[in-house]
Amino acid sequence: MKLVGVDVGGTFTDIFVLDETTGRAEVTKVPTTRPDQSGGFLAGIRDRVPDLADLSVVVHGTTAGTNALLERKGAKAGVITTEGLRDVLEMRRRDRPRTWGLRGDFLPVVRRDLRLEVPERTLADGTIRTEIDLDAVREAARTLLAQGCEAVAILFANAYANPANEAAAAEAVRALWPNPHVTASHEILPEIREFERFSTAALNAYLQPEVAGYLDRLETALKGGGFDGEFLIVQSNGGVMGVETACRRPVRTALSGPAAGVIAAAHIATSAGFDNVVTGDMGGTSFDVALIADGQSVLSPQTSIDFGLVIRQPMIEIATIGAGGGSIAWVDAGGLLNIGPESAGSDPGPVAYGRGNDRPTVTDANVVLGRIDADSPIGGQARLDVEAARAAIADRIGAPLDLSVEAAAEAILAVANSRMAGAIRLVSIERGFDPTRFAFLPFGGGGALHACALMRDVGLARAIVPRYPGVTSAMGCVIADMRHDFVQTVNTMLDTVDGPELASLVQSHADSGHRLLDAARSSFESRDVTVELDMAYAGQTHTVSVPLVLALNGERFRPPTHDDIATAFDVAYRASFGRLLRDGVRRIVNLRTSVTGRRPKFDLKVLAPLEGGSLEGARRGTRAVHFGDAWAETAIYDRLSLPVGARIAGPAILAQPDTTILIEPGHAGEVDSFGNVLITRETS
Repeated sequence: MKLVGVDVGGTFTDIFVLDETTGRAEVTKVPTTRPDQSGGFLAGIRDRVPDLADLSVVVHGTTAGTNALLERKGAKAGVITTEGLRDVLEMRRRDRPRTWGLRGDFLPVVRRDLRLEVPERTLADGTIRTEIDLDAVREAARTLLAQGCEAVAILFANAYANPANEAAAAEAVRALWPNPHVTASHEILPEIREFERFSTAALNAYLQPEVAGYLDRLETALKGGGFDGEFLIVQSNGGVMGVETACRRPVRTALSGPAAGVIAAAHIATSAGFDNVVTGDMGGTSFDVALIADGQSVLSPQTSIDFGLVIRQPMIEIATIGAGGGSIAWVDAGGLLNIGPESAGSDPGPVAYGRGNDRPTVTDANVVLGRIDADSPIGGQARLDVEAARAAIADRIGAPLDLSVEAAAEAILAVANSRMAGAIRLVSIERGFDPTRFAFLPFGGGGALHACALMRDVGLARAIVPRYPGVTSAMGCVIADMRHDFVQTVNTMLDTVDGPELASLVQSHADSGHRLLDAARSSFESRDVTVELDMAYAGQTHTVSVPLVLALNGERFRPPTHDDIATAFDVAYRASFGRLLRDGVRRIVNLRTSVTGRRPKFDLKVLAPLEGGSLEGARRGTRAVHFGDAWAETAIYDRLSLPVGARIAGPAILAQPDTTILIEPGHAGEVDSFGNVLITRETS
């Protein structure tokens, strides 16, 4: 039987197939289909596995939710909320999209006329002051249905403290709503802070019809082709979940695709002996950067997909900029060269694709400079039109800046590299990490073309190019564990915390997580329960994450002592701020519990080159490639034919079906025992 990972990007859909019996891996890239991405998804799988009955597991990293949010193409949704709170989504945190100026515009994903108020009130301590008026709730639901709403979010004040009113309203709405797309905020995020809870729940409702419909089409098509295995979806936290959970909680998929790549990168890097890594996923539309320290990716409790679209769910911390291969280069009115954020995507794609685009992209610059083979591009494209790319760069960039075609193409890459280097500094230097202690792991279709430039610009120690960098995110889908996260606001001072009650909450979360794991068809090598507290000193707004280790008494968690929590907080706070506050009163805000089922990992050495190859045997001739201000005759190698231990001095190009690796002058690459190419700067 075979495992398949599928990552759908803005330009290409990547497929990674692992044969569980032989250990053999296959990869392919096909163009992403729009507007319905399921076409490319199924075409890519069938390209490698014609009979879907041969599949045991399909794991999907999806951008359906991300795209729906960024392009505002979710469902028409309504809100039923407490009297006086209909504008919470619009007021946000009184922030604004631009720092300067008195004007700005922001429209929530739910229009104001579709945000309806009903009488009810729960106080912050959980006391119900006003019982819910269920007749008013039903009338509001009927009004929203009459307005054409496909989904509804129920957002009541302080529902995290006592969900009784909200739960009763949800039950009443579900009794008359014609589909399952009813979201209650306490089910999504039982956590203090009204705006973040309202925003997360509203976005969940906005995404439900879109994501659920997309996943239903995929599952139906897979089963229609004979598939009878398990279909899993990657979450933003780097774990996977079942399709049913994804349809109920689509907001958890907001950064699904990029998260899968970080999971794979962590596994690849630690297996190769590198625990500190900065990842760079360069696709067709964006460049996604993440940091892995001591083998662990950094999780953020909250992110903004776009201004005002706040999601408070655990997510791998990823910085994204519009600097992908399809990002368009343009000169502004002041004569400055810019890259992105607009992208040519997969259709029409870069100018060299010959599909009608006449604005040059980063990919066009690489084609013009000889770094991409026009006769054998990745993703099964037809031969690239080099002359069209040259003409577009000359007209749109060269002429306005008075540069030759080559100089203009180099300028495009210099600006793109500068923007990508800035994103790497954001997650490393600006957060106190020394880049000289970190390796750079580029992946995606274009990342390995820019590895040497980014090493120089940022000061990274080396680069690790995976065996199949173009489909690393798809590989991550196969590697990812199953994970379920839970949160509950506690909101109490440490001196008054009820240890047994805290342990009871952890037990409830753990039991719920284990039930979800039990319901899955996956096998797990082990299961982990991790507990964290969000804590601060009284009077502080921002919290620190405090890991808490709870001992087991049989199958039950023992209550933590006051000293256990105090010591853990002091360690975490000192690590973050370098000091403790004398006489500070410690406060527990939230309890967070994660339940993870560890899925079996395959040995990456199965991807290593077969014995018997040679450096000379992998050589495929030479090609003129432009570096700086001159052309250089550059050796071309078939990357997948290079043997373990092969050392390649730059300038050189390593070609493979899913990407191109550029080793610039002054650098060298060496193939390790896993088939990775380790690139370092040569010392003079």
